[in-house]
Amino acid sequence: MREAILAMIKEQGLQAGDRLDTEAQLTKRTGASRSTVRDALKSLEQDGTIGVVHGHGWFVSAIGSLHVERPVTRYESVTEMLESRGYSVTSAVLDVQESAASAKEAAALAVDEGTPVIRLTRIRYGNDEPMAMSLNVVLRSALPGPLNHRDWSGSLSRALEAHGHHIVSSAARITAAELPRDVEDRYSLGGLGPWMLVEETCLSRSGLRTIYAEEYFRGGEIAFSVLRRR
Repeated sequence: MREAILAMIKEQGLQAGDRLDTEAQLTKRTGASRSTVRDALKSLEQDGTIGVVHGHGWFVSAIGSLHVERPVTRYESVTEMLESRGYSVTSAVLDVQESAASAKEAAALAVDEGTPVIRLTRIRYGNDEPMAMSLNVVLRSALPGPLNHRDWSGSLSRALEAHGHHIVSSAARITAAELPRDVEDRYSLGGLGPWMLVEETCLSRSGLRTIYAEEYFRGGEIAFSVLRRR
């Protein structure tokens, strides 16, 4: 239901301050129950995508009017985030190799420096437009088997699930950053800034720190929201 409302916002070109259909209208339009619609609206409100003015209805927020919005309060992979917004997602695998965890990566994954890892570098596209450039460092033990027998262009989270590692949460640090110049020049990514760097450590259901990621997102296309309460 969340995805249906987000798709409606995009299809109708709603901007910040525009009013959504009423709960009754959304129920009729989608065929969902009134309670399902209400729960979806409240969920989107918590993410900061929409807001309610009592007595007047639901309105698109400033963040909700952006091209892509990703709530910090709910974990989802980059692939899942783009797909849920209606994008056709493809990936360009720039490099994949077995390596040894650096001191920084080892600290993030709570392992010894030099622990075997897989280092995966990709560009993620939404409808053929570059949306993110990412370096994912994954515990080698979490994804056994030859590297060349795996499709690295798909969702890393889904690949880990196939081996019993279900990512359920992450801790992230978000900063403004420039794309590394060598990466920008090599892959023709100049002129797409500004960028946001998300350094993220992903935990599985068992508490295992499985992925350390450094992901650069196009700041003009992707926004992150967080709910703050007193």
